[in-house]
Formats: sequence, C-alpha cells, structure tokens
Amino acid sequence: MELAKLYKRVVGLDVHQAKITACAITEDEAGQTSVELAEFGGFKRDRQAMAQWVAAHGAEMVVMESTGIYWKSPHAALEQVGIVATVVNARHVKTVPGRKTDWADAQWLAMLARAGMLRASFVPPAQFRALRHVGRQRQQLIGILSSEKNRVHKILSDGGIRLSVVVSDIHGVAGRAMVKALIAEHSPAEVLMLAGNRLKADRTELLDALDGELTADHRFVLHELIAHVEELERRIDRFDQYLLDQLASYRSMLALMQTIPGIDAVGAALLLVEIGNDMSAFGSVDRLASWVGICPGNNESAGKRKTGRIRKGNPWVRRLLCQFAHAASRTRCAFKSKFEALRLRRGHKRAIVAIAHKILKTVFLLISRQTHYRDSATDFEALSVARNAPRWLKMLQKHGFIPAAA
Repeated sequence: MELAKLYKRVVGLDVHQAKITACAITEDEAGQTSVELAEFGGFKRDRQAMAQWVAAHGAEMVVMESTGIYWKSPHAALEQVGIVATVVNARHVKTVPGRKTDWADAQWLAMLARAGMLRASFVPPAQFRALRHVGRQRQQLIGILSSEKNRVHKILSDGGIRLSVVVSDIHGVAGRAMVKALIAEHSPAEVLMLAGNRLKADRTELLDALDGELTADHRFVLHELIAHVEELERRIDRFDQYLLDQLASYRSMLALMQTIPGIDAVGAALLLVEIGNDMSAFGSVDRLASWVGICPGNNESAGKRKTGRIRKGNPWVRRLLCQFAHAASRTRCAFKSKFEALRLRRGHKRAIVAIAHKILKTVFLLISRQTHYRDSATDFEALSVARNAPRWLKMLQKHGFIPAAA
C-alpha cells in the first residue's frame, strides 16, 4: 500500500555528529517524482551549504530526528535561511525494518514527512534554547554540590565526629562554622561556643558529638572540600542571578508559577526555559506530561493492563518537578493531603511522581489561563493574616491608629 501524499516537496535529514545525510523528494507539475540525495559534513561551512541546498529545493516540510544534541546546530543553520525544520522523535520512526544505512534513513524520513505521518517535537524559542544551557549547567552544579556535601559528612564520620546526629544541617551557618573550627584544631569546648542559640540540640550531646579523632589527613581533605563547596555555592548564585536577569521580561509569569506550593523563583525560571511560555505548542496537558515523561505509561493488550512505568522524557523537567513535589509535600496544601493518601497505598516514590504530575498539570493551566494558584484545601490569605495580625495590631496601636488595649 502506497502512502498518501500530502506534500509535494519535502526534505529528510539524518543528522550525526560529523555527517548530515539529506534526501529531497520533489514532485513536478506533471506528477513525476524525483529523489535527490546529498551528504554534508558537520562543520559550520557544511551546515551552511546544507541549509542552502535545502532552500534551493523550496521544501514545504523539512524533518530531522532529535539525535542527542546534534540536531541543534543544523536546526539553527536552517533558521538563518528562514526554514523552520520539524524535529521528530526518533522513537516514532526507528522500528521500521530494512533501513540500515544513512541514505535509507534520510529517504524514509522524507517519505514519512511527505505523507504527513510525523508529529513535530517541541522546540522552544531561541531565547529559551540558549538559556537551557544555563539552567542545565546549574542543575549539574547542584548535583556536584550535593556530592561534595555528602563527602564532608563521610570524612567527619570517619574521624569520629557525629555532628550530623544532633544537627539537622551541618552546612547551615552554625554547622559550617563548627566544621571550620574543627579543621582549625579548636577544642570541642571552643567549637561549642559557635553553636549559637538557634540550634535545638542539647549542649551535652553536642559536645559529645564534637569529640572525635580527626587526623591531619582528615583536616586537609575537609579544608579542600569546604573550599570547593563554598566555591560551588558562589558559582550557583551567579547562575541564579544571570538566569533571573535574562528572564526579567517574564517576571509576571514567574510570579504566577511561584504561587504553587513548592516552587520558588529559581525553580520557576528553570521550568520556564524548559517548557516555554506557550502551552499551545503542546496542545493539551496530557501531551505535555507525556513529553516530560511524568505520566503513567500505556501498555494494554487483549484487555489486560501490563505495566504503567513512566516513559523516557525530559529528565531535567522531571527532576525539577520531583523537587517541587518533595517541597509541596511538606506544606499545608492540597498536594500534601494527596501525597499522604497515595504514600500509604503506593509508596513514597510513586506518590512523589504522582504529585509531580499534578504540579505540571497545574503549571500548564496557570500559564494558559494567566491566573494565580488557588488551593482547594488551604486559604493562604487567612494563614498570612493569622500569622501577622498580632504584629499588625501592635504597630497600629503604637502609632495611634487604634486605641491601645486596656
């Protein structure tokens, strides 16, 4: 059976790191179809030549597979000559037998494109594509920072220091000061003076936790680790500031996203550069969730549901959403009650994925409708009033706006 033809002039591109294979299928006014193949290198001059070759064919549709990061440079080269290429998921076209060469792969892409059988993947605007590098490098730094902090904990434990047993965060202000004092070979009693008044730990237990056997080797490694941790923290702050500055024109949209429990300013910025500001590009919230890979998978045959394992999607967005879900599960909101109900039946990890899915659906609706989040279980305005009313009343009485209480 021959595929129905929706386009008369199409180009398929099989993109690799060092080679781009192109296939142009064109149909003239007499109905005669011709196939032209070409091969280009991976350097800038080759990408420019490829773009000119595609433009010369006057293609109605240009398609390429989303192979790693290699599609981005050819896509940008085509944009410079006014061609918006369609990026398709390789998973949609790879299961066809008989395509074992790059030539055949490019030709098959062009044939599918000509029949209109390929769905375009989401490609964000150029500004967001550029900021994705900033956001993703920032997430990588966060992972490195967490690893280094865990290493500090391990070295302290190896030296007999049990500070993390009585202090919830050894990298807080007081915890960091005490660790630095231990590196400087201060006695446990001197280190205890840096604990401050905010630590709830019993001072006797804290003194016992600080009494260890740190060697010179331990102190050397700890000194280097703390220096690296502080450098990473400063670097992450620079990334945060740069990202927020570049998204200054989207401040109102970031504010809308921050009304959702668990999402802060940086988290909203990281999510925005990944999914963009136009939800019509996805069409529906279900397609967005499928693109991210945060919704249950479909695998049903003969009326039997096999596995609901989530599919591979955008790991950067999925990581962000899971972080938001963990934060929201610790607040007083509808997400928390949903999380507690799911955790009892499905376990902690599945509950977090479900809450992440719910948060993504909420973000989709907020951006689409341009409205802030309203929680169905908690009145945050009433909570704010209850928290601040005594202070407000005291200041009103102090400045004479209302009479002082008898």
